[in-house]
Amino acid sequence: MTHLGQKIRELREKQNLLLRQVAAHLEVDTALMSKIERGDRRASRQQVIRIAEFLNASENELLTLWLADKIESTIVEEPKVAYHAMKIANKNLKR
Repeated sequence: MTHLGQKIRELREKQNLLLRQVAAHLEVDTALMSKIERGDRRASRQQVIRIAEFLNASENELLTLWLADKIESTIVEEPKVAYHAMKIANKNLKR
């Protein structure tokens, strides 16, 4: 499960919402929403924003988790150089 998927499930369950209710708000089928929660499918940025709105959650928090998952899935393929690449990227972002 991804960081974002786990958070979405947590928020949805706290509000006693069914997966199909969130899926209906996004105008996607329940199977796709289930895959997003499990981390089998990545939500689009716009879907993340709509999920945050529907669940009354922090858009910034969900987008941060979405981006973290995206970064993690990219660098996991290059574990030997990932740390150094992240240091360079972090240095550039500070500018």
